[in-house]
Amino acid sequence: MANYDTTLTRVEDYFDRSATKVWERLTSDAPVSRIRQTVREGRDKMRALMLSRLPADLRGARVLDAGCGAGQMTAELAARGADVMAVDISPALVDIALARLPAEHAPRVSFASGDMTADHGRFDYVIAMDSLIYYGTQDITAALERLGSRTERAVVFTVAPKTAFLMTFWSMGKLFPRADRSPVMVPHAYPTLNRATKGRVTKIDRVSRGFYISECLEYRP
Repeated sequence: MANYDTTLTRVEDYFDRSATKVWERLTSDAPVSRIRQTVREGRDKMRALMLSRLPADLRGARVLDAGCGAGQMTAELAARGADVMAVDISPALVDIALARLPAEHAPRVSFASGDMTADHGRFDYVIAMDSLIYYGTQDITAALERLGSRTERAVVFTVAPKTAFLMTFWSMGKLFPRADRSPVMVPHAYPTLNRATKGRVTKIDRVSRGFYISECLEYRP
């Protein structure tokens, strides 16, 4: 399995060069295919679930949106009053997030492109929606430790659950890599992650909508 830096480079290449337009459309109100519509709906549901783990009133709180993508989570956090640091490995997606951010929220949001686990300061909460799904257990554990060392309350994140459906696609992806070298999701079993993090991870809930399957977990530093 590829190490963290190798996977990070592939993720950057994919989202910054191959998939920018796809994700710009998927995260908008533009018409999409039936399959991508299920992904859009699943992501909307997961975003709401993750936000439910944070206080409704975030005034005075500092939140890291780790892997902010096109900025939907960033905007919702800022609307709750949080001071948000929005980071993504893809400069192209950061540009989209910046352009989409409502002007009234701009004073509370800072953007950066690069490794979301780098030292961006201290936070009350970290949200990492579908940004750790390409990494193995060891890399996720190390990433959570880095993020957790600078987080006061919780890191709310997602993984691809180890289901028969996803394991089939994972195996196919390993045997027949895509021509565009898209990163492959790595499915995880909750008990394995819980052991690796020495019991610091709690399972929240799973969202399954068509081709979108993701599990929300919470890491307590």
